[in-house]
Amino acid sequence: MSNLDPSEIFRIEAAELLEQIEQGLLDLEHRLDDRSLIDAVFRALHTLKGSGAMFGFDALAAFTHHCETAFDRVRKGLAPATPELVAAVLAARDHMRALVEDQFGEDPEEERILLDQLQRAVTGGAASQEPAAVAVAPVAIQAAPTAPADATTWRLKIVLPENAMINGTNPLTLLDELRELGDCQVKADRSRIPPLEHLVPTELYLSWDVILKTTHSRAEIEDVFIFVMDEMTLEMEEVTGAVAPVADASQASNVTVLPVPQAPVAVAETVPERAVPEIVPSQADVARQEAAADTRLRRKTESVRVPAERLDELMDRVGELVIAQSRLSQIAAGSMDVQLRTVSEEMERLCSELRITMMVLRMVPVATLFDRYRRLVHDLQRDTGKHIELMTDGESTEMDKTVIERLADPLVHLVRNAADHGLEPEADRVAAGKPGTGRITLSARQVGGEVIVTVSDDGRGINRDRVRAKAEAVGLIQPGQELSDSELLQLIFQPGFSTAAQVTNLSGRGVGMDVVKKTIESLHGTIDVSSKLGEGSTVSLRIPLTLAIIDGLLVRVGQGCYVIPLPAVEECLELSLEEDFRSRGRSFLSLRGSLVPFIRLRELFATGTQPDPFQKVVVVSTGNERVGLVVDQIIGDHQTVIKSMSKLHDDVTTFTGATILGDGSVALILDVANLVAVGQQQEAQLRAIA
Repeated sequence: MSNLDPSEIFRIEAAELLEQIEQGLLDLEHRLDDRSLIDAVFRALHTLKGSGAMFGFDALAAFTHHCETAFDRVRKGLAPATPELVAAVLAARDHMRALVEDQFGEDPEEERILLDQLQRAVTGGAASQEPAAVAVAPVAIQAAPTAPADATTWRLKIVLPENAMINGTNPLTLLDELRELGDCQVKADRSRIPPLEHLVPTELYLSWDVILKTTHSRAEIEDVFIFVMDEMTLEMEEVTGAVAPVADASQASNVTVLPVPQAPVAVAETVPERAVPEIVPSQADVARQEAAADTRLRRKTESVRVPAERLDELMDRVGELVIAQSRLSQIAAGSMDVQLRTVSEEMERLCSELRITMMVLRMVPVATLFDRYRRLVHDLQRDTGKHIELMTDGESTEMDKTVIERLADPLVHLVRNAADHGLEPEADRVAAGKPGTGRITLSARQVGGEVIVTVSDDGRGINRDRVRAKAEAVGLIQPGQELSDSELLQLIFQPGFSTAAQVTNLSGRGVGMDVVKKTIESLHGTIDVSSKLGEGSTVSLRIPLTLAIIDGLLVRVGQGCYVIPLPAVEECLELSLEEDFRSRGRSFLSLRGSLVPFIRLRELFATGTQPDPFQKVVVVSTGNERVGLVVDQIIGDHQTVIKSMSKLHDDVTTFTGATILGDGSVALILDVANLVAVGQQQEAQLRAIA
């Protein structure tokens, strides 16, 4: 049984609804006449209001009601969808999120400003002729409007499921929404009420017959029941000619007439308080609302919500199982027992399948990350005064949820940097023959066990002269020091480095890019930068798919074993003793016409052992750079459960972690990016000497 607090359950649902609202508004900004988007935003607002009221978030429900009413006017054609309305509801959405996080943290002054902005957006900036259109009390029931002569008359039979009230549905609220649509006559049918000894207080036995005269369409009437439609019975019949009463109260003692209120009246005045059963929030209610909303809006695949920490715990257990299976395989390999070997092979197969399944459970599409930056770009347009278009590619690429969460902040800095530094003002772009609207592109693609996430723009590009001048001024490099283009561009990630002429609320302090570098390095990833002056820049982040279990190549150097991440391995070669002697002093390997520098790990790790007669070279790469690692023996593939290094080893850059082998010994995991950098430096030094 779940021990989650109902408020926390609601906050989880509210976060999803607020995300739907934001994405819908950002889409609507570009397609203001798209009725489906208007309806989607309205329904999300409606759900948020109803769920908030049910879980005791009264301030949120009251505030959300104003936005819902504004969008209802748009749905009914009483007001147009405008960029001003989208901006107003986006600002209101941020306030809703604050109310979700702090249930009792309403700010009357801030709400007044937001509601004034919303009122102006709905009325086009003019004085509102219908002030109640936005500022209407959320708990009041409006008097039924007089139906026009051309209104349609509908006869409805409403039968809700018996568990409707315990699942959070208030029938009176549904009837009140029907009354808001037009002239409405409601009669309650009590024929299903059982004898007192068989009555269950939490079950609903009433049904209703309704005659509704309205100008609204059938679909709009059905929208009232959108979240209970799949569980109820709703019969609708269009009536022509004279309308006969649904039932006569004087002839049927089991029918109760509910009068239509003639003036706004509180719910408590319509029905005695004892007639309204206590609504008990439950997890089942949240699940029901989510299922109904998903079915209506996106037809999602059914899913079960599981806390992330439980997945992390399960991943730890799978990792321990992989280690135990490795030990079993080692024991079976030294045994002549055929049955033991059979069981070991079966365990290896099952562990491999379980590991893959577990990895898939933690994978989420990159689209969940990219969608966050649509709002960021929307706000950056306002802050910079530039017209910016955000393009995305590869949204279906999947990554570990933990990795995606840690990538969120670095990408914020990269997008802001592209908007502020990369893209030129509109006048400069037009003068350079470019479109006035700048473009920022986010893309992702999987390459082996890595995902490459790129942030590119079509702006002015990076001015190398300014970068060099700034680096010399702050002492990062010596005047006139020779640097490759890649090394020069990497200087922008140094702490405190910025080429901005002045500090603004977007940039200028030299902090953002430093944060990017530190975060990517903590993810065992690398950063590549390319730029063409006048054409734009691209920053590529190479990130491992997961940080939990990886496929590795187990090698031996001296008496120690090490793991090389398998996605970084290109090929393995044999290095004979004669070739080893010939290469001393230059440490280059001729590989299909190109020279590849290599590092003797035995010397780097100072093992103090003699090399094996026939050493092996493992060629690894990051991006376009390659280096060979000379090892004594290649043992084979190894499912590597990554264990973090202690804080005492923070300054050890050659290794990214450790793993436990089948015999209980520890093998260190090599940091390929760092070793490639060492190899490239070695190559540069040898070329300088030559």
